[in-house]
Amino acid sequence: MNAISDIQVGRGLTRSLAEQARTLRLEDIPESVRSWARQCVLDYLGCGLAGASDELVTILLAEMNEQGGREAATVLGHAERLPVASAAMVNGAASHALDFDDVNLAMPGHPSVAILPALLALAEERGSSGADVLTAFVAGYELQCRIGRTIAPGHYDGLGFHATATVGSFGAAAACAHLLRLDTETFATALGIAGTQAAGLKSMFGTMCKPLHAGKASYHGLMAAKLASRGFTSRTDVVECGQGFARTHSPDFNPDRAFDPPPNGWWIVNNLFKYHASCYMTHAAIEAARKLREQHGVAPDRVQRITLRLEESSDRICNIPTPRTGLEAKFSLRLTTAMGLAGVDTSRLSTYSEEVAADPVLVGLRDKVELDFRAGISTTFSEIDLLLTDGARFTAAHDSGVPAVDVAQQGRRLEAKFAALADPVLGTDCAAQLVADIGRLDALPDVRGIVKLCAK
Repeated sequence: MNAISDIQVGRGLTRSLAEQARTLRLEDIPESVRSWARQCVLDYLGCGLAGASDELVTILLAEMNEQGGREAATVLGHAERLPVASAAMVNGAASHALDFDDVNLAMPGHPSVAILPALLALAEERGSSGADVLTAFVAGYELQCRIGRTIAPGHYDGLGFHATATVGSFGAAAACAHLLRLDTETFATALGIAGTQAAGLKSMFGTMCKPLHAGKASYHGLMAAKLASRGFTSRTDVVECGQGFARTHSPDFNPDRAFDPPPNGWWIVNNLFKYHASCYMTHAAIEAARKLREQHGVAPDRVQRITLRLEESSDRICNIPTPRTGLEAKFSLRLTTAMGLAGVDTSRLSTYSEEVAADPVLVGLRDKVELDFRAGISTTFSEIDLLLTDGARFTAAHDSGVPAVDVAQQGRRLEAKFAALADPVLGTDCAAQLVADIGRLDALPDVRGIVKLCAK
């Protein structure tokens, strides 16, 4: 166990994180960082609108409607309105249903989908400004990544917790606590309430429970902040205390890592957006396979063997060998590699279906993929060695863990992704209005206009 630094002993890790998040102001956030935050909001809403018709959302929405309550918040892509916590859960699950939402390796997990459903539902209820929402989002995002780093890698890689669900609960609580302007003591209490609810297992990947994790993280965080604001009690040292979150959820607790300076100054500028609608750990293999296809024009019937070299933890994340459903296909390294090599459009939502999973050409390629798991390489790096029937060999590699350098170009790419996801749900004009409004989020006096545009 690493020693806790003097500053953390004096103030407490949880309280230090709460104070750091609570005191963040819009003027503290550079415009370049605000751009990343706005892009996260746009991507979250696009994924949620496209995921709104998923079967798991239909089930959740039916249950939440049956439970009833005050109709205070919008449900993405639906006419119904729900109580804020119920809307947060449904919208969180919808935005993660397609596994197309953003990633940060500091957690490691999906940061925006845990925070924004709760934050926007609360902001809609309160009539909060865009500036307040953006600031609260960044505050929750940074705290979430800092907590994730204190328990890495054992929390996710070793014990099998889904950090989007567990660490994400803290991010949602922090963002909502910031929006509610809680003092440090009450803010830390909210983190305690979130921490005791945090749960989610990687063993559920490929089932409806994985998207549910995101919805529950958002729900738990929102409820934690609201309960704390009413005087509900909890420990204010939940992260670091004996039998607290970190010590029960990781063999690698290192509190000092919470205060390591992020690359480029902010964790949010290390956000990774997804352009393939599958588990992020499959993206490097897809890109490497696409390179081979583009460079060498390899026909599937010429392939004798495909060797995929990658980091060993992927074996526990996205190694469903013979997927039968579209959801399972998103977590199959073999099948997604075959898709990349065969030229299948892995950004299209319709690609992930039972029909595609059973396609004989793809199945033939899938079964030629051999996985070579190795320790000590980046979790986002993959290398493919391709052996053809005539004895020719080709190799390609890709690392999907490198954040964008050209943020403006990234923005254009995300706007195109958003249009593809949102236009079929809202129509072209409404979707274009959302893009414009989110582009000036900081200046909006009330975010309810944005949220209501997302109702069908």
